[in-house]
Amino acid sequence: MLLPALPAAAAEVLVAAAANIAAPLQQMSAAFTADTGHTLRIASGATGKFMHQVRAGAPFQVLLAADSTAPAQLLADGLAVPGSAFTYAIGRLVLWSARPGWVDSDGQVLTTGQFAHLAIAQPKTAPYGAAALQVLRARHLESALAPRLVTGESVAQAWQFVHSGQAELGFVALSQISRPGLAPTGSHWLVPAALHDPIRQDAVLLLPGRGQPAALALLAWLKTPAAQSLLRGWGYETPKTP
Repeated sequence: MLLPALPAAAAEVLVAAAANIAAPLQQMSAAFTADTGHTLRIASGATGKFMHQVRAGAPFQVLLAADSTAPAQLLADGLAVPGSAFTYAIGRLVLWSARPGWVDSDGQVLTTGQFAHLAIAQPKTAPYGAAALQVLRARHLESALAPRLVTGESVAQAWQFVHSGQAELGFVALSQISRPGLAPTGSHWLVPAALHDPIRQDAVLLLPGRGQPAALALLAWLKTPAAQSLLRGWGYETPKTP
């Protein structure tokens, strides 16, 4: 059996990964290394926070954002390589409780008043938080539930609030409660995509990654059928190929 040729010199790519994609990317890193010979070093956080860090000179080579706006802005600012941005995944928002049977299939639990805290990510910096706020507005619940909101810096912190019991409910990414081959934990409502703007997650090559073999390999690998299949296993939708 012939194995694919690996690069003569393996390298490491420093990736700024939106909180929702960090855990899946960490689990996918072994496949990336097996396929390319390169390795990942992952920093996790809110997309908006990474924007500030890149503008301040952070040495990230690739940004895997939770939206398409941040990469577009970095391109406009001259901080990313022209033509390098593309959609690697489409995120899905869920209302989640760690308690089985707590969340119904239509999200009506939000109207019952039988909870004290609802966790969301910071809407100003985290796209999943912005989507959560849009859902509350679409359901005409923003004002009624405002006193119960617990806001995390990122969707990872929103998940932690629910997981730890600090909040009974929270809007998180489907990828945070999904694992390939396993049923989601707790109970959840998969929010209809029509209730919020699409969570189109784009990747972009940042200036420190220009010409860097590992950074270029990661962006190319994310477009492969193997990588896209792994992402779907984590609850993402993937862009349709021509």
